[in-house]
Amino acid sequence: MIGIARSLASLLLAAGLLVLGTWSAQAETEVDLALVLAVDVSLSMEPDEQELQRQGFVEAFRSPEVHEAIRKGMLGRIAVTYVEWAGAGYQQVVVPWTVIEQPSDSRGFAARLAESSIQRFGYTSISGAIDFSLAQLRQSDVTPARQVIDVSGDGANNQGRIVTAARDEAVAEGVTINGLPLMLKRPDGMWDIDNLDLYFRDCVIGGPGAFIIPVREKAQFAQAIRTKVIREIADRPQVRSLVQPAQGEERANCLAGELRRRQRSGN
Repeated sequence: MIGIARSLASLLLAAGLLVLGTWSAQAETEVDLALVLAVDVSLSMEPDEQELQRQGFVEAFRSPEVHEAIRKGMLGRIAVTYVEWAGAGYQQVVVPWTVIEQPSDSRGFAARLAESSIQRFGYTSISGAIDFSLAQLRQSDVTPARQVIDVSGDGANNQGRIVTAARDEAVAEGVTINGLPLMLKRPDGMWDIDNLDLYFRDCVIGGPGAFIIPVREKAQFAQAIRTKVIREIADRPQVRSLVQPAQGEERANCLAGELRRRQRSGN
């Protein structure tokens, strides 16, 4: 009888430890935010601009403001990965998924990013960047309260599938896409379009609380990136005015990049 009681106690203890271990494993993977930083490295960006962009993200994850934003979350931790992209055939994970809970985790992420070289490739496939980023979210091995793709770029989609199709698929899965349109040069090249900020607003971003922060000067890079990352982590929606314009706003052509490519090819 005593032996049976001991065996039963051992089984209950083992079951309890199994349940506790399973709960702990689940708790470890839960995060406030899963964030994909999808960064443009197409040839239309000058090397110094790409370096400023990279350094802006490095400085953001070193900053106490970002550490504080993470700490104030419901769980106090996020998961982030850094991806570079160009044409439809080039998307690359530079820093894999990293769970950030302590400032040391954030500084470690920044250090790995700072140590990585920057590649450059032709064409611009924002749709390819969104599709690749969505795949990373599906494979993240974390349970996020929110999912965000942060797309930075200096041009319109000119390769791969239509950008709005990629955006709509991601948004349908509950993902928010935010934008950092880089408007450092006058749009005077064959691939350039006017009003890139409107293009990002109408054709790229989407989902709950989606927003853009345009960068028009090199000196704005670091502050714009830090502000954007903090806003994404803190999930602070922008307050919209209750007074809306009577006339409809100008809308962007979401095929602008494809039209530029067609004009260049002569077709």
